[in-house]
Amino acid sequence: MGRRIITMRLESGVSKEGVDGYQDRLLKYIPADINAAWLALTGIVKSATNIPQTGVLWVLFVVLLILTPIWTWQQTTESRKSPALTQILISTGAFFVWVFALGEPFASSFKDFYQPVYGSILLILYTLIVARIVPAEN
Repeated sequence: MGRRIITMRLESGVSKEGVDGYQDRLLKYIPADINAAWLALTGIVKSATNIPQTGVLWVLFVVLLILTPIWTWQQTTESRKSPALTQILISTGAFFVWVFALGEPFASSFKDFYQPVYGSILLILYTLIVARIVPAEN
């Protein structure tokens, strides 16, 4: 199974792949490898002493946020097809929402605003809504 969301199936063609449904789109929208990298990196940073943990987490967050669309673009590129822009944007948003739901570095930096319930609500709503989006790119 490729990473690119399939929205059309050619009846008389070489491809035997089916059109991606709600659950397939949801799985393909989530940048699981970037999320796994975030988990590993935050674990390393939080175990370190004598470093500015919040600052380092912000730098890593920004780096992975920039890397997410590049990573998704590379994994969804197919010959003779336009870039999967919808999928790239939604995956980047998914990484942002996921990190926000986990808390750090937002919880440390925005103590007066950030509440874990906000991240949980945003994560649930984002997950429910974005998988309903069928990309126009084929």
